Amino acid sequence: MKPYQKHRIAIMRGNGATYAAIAAELGVPESTVTSHCRRKGITTTFEVCPECGKRLVHLPKKKKKRFCSEKCRMAWWAKNPEAINKKAIYYFDCPQCGQSFSAYGNSKRKYCSQKCVMAAHKNKRGDSDKTINAN
Repeated sequence: MKPYQKHRIAIMRGNGATYAAIAAELGVPESTVTSHCRRKGITTTFEVCPECGKRLVHLPKKKKKRFCSEKCRMAWWAKNPEAINKKAIYYFDCPQCGQSFSAYGNSKRKYCSQKCVMAAHKNKRGDSDKTINAN
C-alpha cells in the first residue's frame, strides 16, 4: 500500500467510515484495509451503522444501538444470515420415515414433516384403505 492510502485510511476510519467504504474509495481489498487498521490500532472515534455507515447516537442509560434505523437493521440481517447465532439446533430421526432432520429451538419435535405426522396419526387410529362393510 502507498503512504497516501495509509494516511487516507487513518482519516476515513477516524471519521467513522466502514472498512468496505474505505476499500471501495481507495480501490484496495477490504481485507487489506481491515488488517492495516488492526495492525496500526486505527479505530473509529464513534460507532457507525454497519449497513449504511451513518454515525450512531447513543442515549444515556439506554441500550447501545447497533443500527441507525429499522430499515438498516432488516437490510443487514437479510444480507448476513450466517451471522445469526443459532445455538439450539437439535438432530432427530423421524419415527415414520426414518429420515434424519434438524430442528432449531424445539427439542420436542418428533417428525420431519407434516406428511409424516399425518401418516403416523392415520396409523395410530387404525385407518386404512379398506372399506368397511355396512351390512
